[in-house]
Amino acid sequence: MTRQLEDTAEPSPIGAGRLAGIDRRSAIDAVRLRIGMAISLGLLKPGERLPDQEDVALGLSVSPITARRALASLAEQGVVVRRRGRGGGTFVADEPPRSVLAELSASPAESRAVNRLVDRRLLFECAVTHYAAINATAEQLDELDRLTRDMAASSDWSDYHQADEQFHQLVGTASGLGTAVEVYHETLAELYAYFIPYPIELLHKSNCDHVALVAALRAGDVQSAVEVSRKHVDILHRTMFMGLAARTDT
Repeated sequence: MTRQLEDTAEPSPIGAGRLAGIDRRSAIDAVRLRIGMAISLGLLKPGERLPDQEDVALGLSVSPITARRALASLAEQGVVVRRRGRGGGTFVADEPPRSVLAELSASPAESRAVNRLVDRRLLFECAVTHYAAINATAEQLDELDRLTRDMAASSDWSDYHQADEQFHQLVGTASGLGTAVEVYHETLAELYAYFIPYPIELLHKSNCDHVALVAALRAGDVQSAVEVSRKHVDILHRTMFMGLAARTDT
């Protein structure tokens, strides 16, 4: 995904005008929120090492400078700690300040908007999958297979996210739906702007859907392929931050 050299001056997609009712956030604040929510929800554990700064940027689809400034801000507030030398890096603090984590949470309006965005992606996903089962080339299917292997071998959420993004973009391209694919890719990018770090074990489990989807596409089984994609996206209502936060409130 092409990035601006500096995106901190612009509002993040979290809060962009196209999703009405969401508070506007800077790109830095959006990264702070995404990491803070992952910690609050227990997806990132105390003492856990974050990927390198460049990988955090790639995994959250932001510029390196945005990732650097967001991590620096979290370190200043005691949410993460930085250690030098061999075995150093950025780690989740053993006891992140609860008051700071409480501030790093999505508003109800943001949660509602992301649920609507998941529904929008669901419609697009079913459409592109339908036509990918008809139009995907052997070369595209081989590349999708390779990406599932990359995701299976990923050791952290950043590596996984990068391959996941490429996978779904390629499914859209394989559909052959012309300019409609651009709209799908835009929707995909909007939703990725809300993804938060997840334990790699959960992501590896999600990759089973990708493997099943490629098998259905190879077989030209439109119905099975669409059903795999439908379930893969629909579950985001429960596994993205708004669904996980709702569980902790009950």
